[in-house]
Amino acid sequence: MLTAHALSLSFNIHPILNNVSFSVNAGERVGLIGPNGSGKTTLMRILAGELVPDRGHVAAPHALRIGYLPQGFELDPARTVVEAMGHAAGDPDVLDDELQALALALGEQPDAKHLQTAYDDLLARMRRFDAARVGAIVAALGLDEVPTGLPVARLSGGQKTRLALALVLLGEPDLLLLDEPTNHLDIPMLEWLEEWLGSFAGGALLISHDRVFLNRTVTSILALDPLTHSVRQYAGTYDDYVEQVVAEREKQATAYREQQAEIRRMRQDIARTKEKARRKEAATKDDQQRRYAKKVARKAAAREKKLERYLESDERVEKPARSWQMKLDFVEPAHVGQDVLALEDLAVGYPEQPPLLARLHLTVQGGQRVALLGPNGSGKTTLLRTIAGKLLPRAGRVRLGASTRLGYMGQEQQMLDPALSALEMVRRAAAAGGEPLTETEARSFLHFFLFADDEPLRPSGELSYGERARLSLALLVAQGCNFLLLDEPLNHLDIPSRSRFEEALAQFDGTVLAVAHDRAFIGRFATDVWQVTGGGIRHEVRAGL
Repeated sequence: MLTAHALSLSFNIHPILNNVSFSVNAGERVGLIGPNGSGKTTLMRILAGELVPDRGHVAAPHALRIGYLPQGFELDPARTVVEAMGHAAGDPDVLDDELQALALALGEQPDAKHLQTAYDDLLARMRRFDAARVGAIVAALGLDEVPTGLPVARLSGGQKTRLALALVLLGEPDLLLLDEPTNHLDIPMLEWLEEWLGSFAGGALLISHDRVFLNRTVTSILALDPLTHSVRQYAGTYDDYVEQVVAEREKQATAYREQQAEIRRMRQDIARTKEKARRKEAATKDDQQRRYAKKVARKAAAREKKLERYLESDERVEKPARSWQMKLDFVEPAHVGQDVLALEDLAVGYPEQPPLLARLHLTVQGGQRVALLGPNGSGKTTLLRTIAGKLLPRAGRVRLGASTRLGYMGQEQQMLDPALSALEMVRRAAAAGGEPLTETEARSFLHFFLFADDEPLRPSGELSYGERARLSLALLVAQGCNFLLLDEPLNHLDIPSRSRFEEALAQFDGTVLAVAHDRAFIGRFATDVWQVTGGGIRHEVRAGL
C-alpha cells in the first residue's frame, strides 16, 4: 500500500532520519513511537508529501487516498461546520457549485488534464456520499450538538480537534496518517476511535503517547531511535514491544557482564605475565634465562594487542544504554493533615452563565490520588482553576487544609514566564519554596528534566510544548508542593516521559488531583475517581477503567 525506501533527512548538519525503510499494508495499523524531537512528525510529513527527503523515496499506488491528520491541523475559518463536513464527505448539496465551476473551466480548456482529474475526483466523491455514515461519525465525535451554521473560527479548541479528525475519516481514505489523534479526546471518544480503527479495512500509521490506545489498536510498533535516527519494527501491541525490548536489553546486559568479566580476567593474566617476565629478567644474569623472560614479555605484549583489537572490534558488546527520559525526584513534602481539600456546596462556572458543576460536596484526604474524569467541556478545568483560586466560586466554598501547600499545573503552562529561562525560573521557585539553589545546583536539578547544555538558558517562550511541560513539572518540584493540581499533565509528553512521571508520582508522599484521559496513567495512578456526570461529580473508590 505504502512503502518508505531508505529515507534520510537532515536539517542543516543535524540528522533527523537515516536510511528509514518500512511498509504499511491494508489491514495493518502501525504505531510510530519515539521520544519527542526524534523525528516522528517529520517522517509523517514526508509520507504525506509535505516534505521531500534528502535521499530515498516513498512508493504508493497513484489512486491511493491518504487521510492525513497533522498536529495543529488548521481548518478554514471562513467555512461553517456543515460546509467543512460536507466538503470532506462529498455532500452533493455542498459541492454542486464547485462541480459546476470545474465543468465551466473544462469547457474553456478541454485539454487541461489537471481540470479533468479534479472533475473526475470530485464526481467520484459525490457518488460515494453516504449520509448515514456521516451522521454516525459526527455523532460519535460529539459534533451533532454543534450548530451546523456556526463558523469554524468560533469552535472551541477541543471541538476543532474533533472536527479535524471527522474530516479525515469522512474522506474515506485508504491509508490513515494520524499524528497524535488522541490529544483532547475524552475516554468515550477514544473508545469509539479504537473500535472504528478495529473495523477499518485500510492501513494506518499512528503517532500516539496513549499506551492503552496503542495496545487496543496497533498490529505492530515502529520505534524511531533518536541516537541512530533509524527505525525498527516490532510485531504486536505496545506491551509486546516493551516485552521484546526488555528481553533484548536483559540479554545484552548479561552478555556485557560476561564480557567485562572476561576482559578483567585477560587484563589480570597480562599483568601477571608481565610481572613474571620482569622479575625473571631482574633476578638473573644468565643469558638463556633472560631470553626466556623476554619471550614471556613478548607473549604478554601479544595478548595485550589482541585485547586492544578485540575492544575496538564489532564483536565487543556495548553497554546497554540507560533508558532514562525524565527523573522527577519530588522534594519531601511538608506534613499533610488528614483534610487536604473540602468542597462545600460548591458551584463553578463563569459569570452570567449557568454553572458547569454545582452542589459539590467532596473531600480529598492526605495521600489520595484522585483522577478527575469527564467529557471535554464538562467543567473539569474550571473546577481545578476554582480550587487553585484563579476563578471565584459561583456558590459555596473551597477550603484547603492548614498545612496544604498547593501547586497547580494548567494545560497551557500558565505558570511560565516566556521571557525568563528555565534556570532563572527554577532558582526563583526554589528560593520561594525556602530551598535556594546555586546556579550549579539548579543546572544539575534541570538535568533530571532533560535540560542539557545551553537549554536551561533559553527563554521558555522558545521551548517546545514538551519542554514547557517538563519545566512546569520542575517548578512544582522546586516549590516543595504537597498537594498537586494537574490539568492533563501528560499532554505533549512522550511514552518514556509519561512512564517516568508515573514513577515520580508513585514516590511522592503528598496528594494529587489530576484531570487525565490517559487510561494507562489512570490505572496506575488513581486511588479514587471523580466522574463528572449530569452537572455534578460522582466519587468512586478506584473503579476499573
